Amino acid sequence: MSIQRFHVGQRLSEMAIFNKTIYLAGQIPDDFTQDIVGQTKEVLGHVDRLLAEASSDKLHILMCQIFLSDIHLISGMNQAWDAWVADGHAPPRATVQAALANSAWLIEIVVTAAQK
Repeated sequence: MSIQRFHVGQRLSEMAIFNKTIYLAGQIPDDFTQDIVGQTKEVLGHVDRLLAEASSDKLHILMCQIFLSDIHLISGMNQAWDAWVADGHAPPRATVQAALANSAWLIEIVVTAAQK
């Protein structure tokens, strides 16, 4: 089986698919002026877009890793997450505080999902 890579740059690919499993790179916000709720909604939109491109959706997420610049932002992040996640389909998830690569980022999300 071959590995498919999407949106390939010099440093990373935004997504790879192998054996019907989708691996997303860490998704980050583009609009740094938003608060944690806004940045989370934007990043979840990136996740939705990439999964759709790979013939999948949030119902097929196998694992989600969430990195917050400050763990005290978890309440706002959960507000956006809870509105987005499908009832009965909450994936396994880990949420940790991390020193993100850009100080303007409040959140980064990594997803592994199955194709439909």
